[in-house]
Amino acid sequence: MKPQNPSYRDHTRAIFDKAPFIADLGLVLVDLGPGWCETALAVAPKHLQQDGYVHAGVQATMADHSAGGAAGTLVRGNEMVLTAEFKIHLLRPAVGERLRCRATVLKPGKTLIVAESEVFAIHAGEEKLVAKAMVTLVPVMKGGSPR
Repeated sequence: MKPQNPSYRDHTRAIFDKAPFIADLGLVLVDLGPGWCETALAVAPKHLQQDGYVHAGVQATMADHSAGGAAGTLVRGNEMVLTAEFKIHLLRPAVGERLRCRATVLKPGKTLIVAESEVFAIHAGEEKLVAKAMVTLVPVMKGGSPR
């Protein structure tokens, strides 16, 4: 996949830096490249649901925002991406000290970008796939105007 913006790294980092909810959640950008993005989250008590597992909303946010980061590597400098739809499969309870998400663009279209996100829980040095999401994103001009 070929980036349309030579400053795609800075552009994509801004997706994380300018999102207060993402910062409050503790989601951090680990690495990125054309069409992919990897994030991590140190699990804290605020991320857990009533039974001690990482809340589905935390996993969904991680999968969605990471897919936005992956898609953001492929749009032009005057564009951004917005999620149009996503579906997440929660495959097993998420237990661990850390979550890792790898999002990859599957279809880099002009009007729709389709990405896949995989969320892994890391517990006692072992990593398990806990969720998988399909995310459809729409490139829009910065300021909100569709292409």
